Amino acid sequence: MQGLFFESDTGVRYVLRFLVVLLGFWTAWRTGKAVAEGWQDYPTVIVYTLLLGVVMRFLHYALFQGPFISPSFYVIDVVLLMILSISGFRTRRTTQMVENYYWMYEKTSPFSWKKKD
Repeated sequence: MQGLFFESDTGVRYVLRFLVVLLGFWTAWRTGKAVAEGWQDYPTVIVYTLLLGVVMRFLHYALFQGPFISPSFYVIDVVLLMILSISGFRTRRTTQMVENYYWMYEKTSPFSWKKKD
């Protein structure tokens, strides 16, 4: 790809890395929302995020010749993906509770709700 989009190979690598990170973060967010839409609980979010962490490690290995089996990088990936997937889960669950049980609950923040007085 050298010379096709950029003057050097490093420019392409930065763009690809940004796109892979963006893809991973967006997928984690959507995973959390999808689990919430199915009315499932946190353990399902955790399992799906652990699997997504393996996929992200594979993408780093396949595209950038990074280490595939690296516990430290896997933990970093999973922690970042877990933050986004749980955020997506909580925002969707809050919306569900407030919209489906509007007579019982009101939204207090994007991540929580409380019982109406």
